[in-house]
Amino acid sequence: MPPKQSAILTEAELRILDVLWRKGSGTVQQVLDWLPSALAYNSVLTTIRTLEKKGHVKHLKDGRAHIYEPIIGRDQATRSEIRHLVGRFFSNSHEALVLNILQDEAIDAAELKRLRDMLERSDTK
Repeated sequence: MPPKQSAILTEAELRILDVLWRKGSGTVQQVLDWLPSALAYNSVLTTIRTLEKKGHVKHLKDGRAHIYEPIIGRDQATRSEIRHLVGRFFSNSHEALVLNILQDEAIDAAELKRLRDMLERSDTK
């Protein structure tokens, strides 16, 4: 039995999706050319096929070539990853995630003020 497909994106999958989000669509060779670091053609092809199995990209035939394009947008992928993170580490509590972020010593006073302002604006809606 093959291993179960993970719903979350690997680093390689995210790099390829990022290219497709920026460019719109492309062949495996075009995606390979647009990637900032060199990878093997077969690695890119395998990763794109995995993304297609997960339902994140689709392909259209153009002669012999396959043109791949994203089905999900960056926002949808981000929300999915955050839901996974919240479920895995914070018992499905968004509050616990936010509190964890606020307790991070790397957040400076200006960032905290922006967060407070955003929370206050969302309360008035």
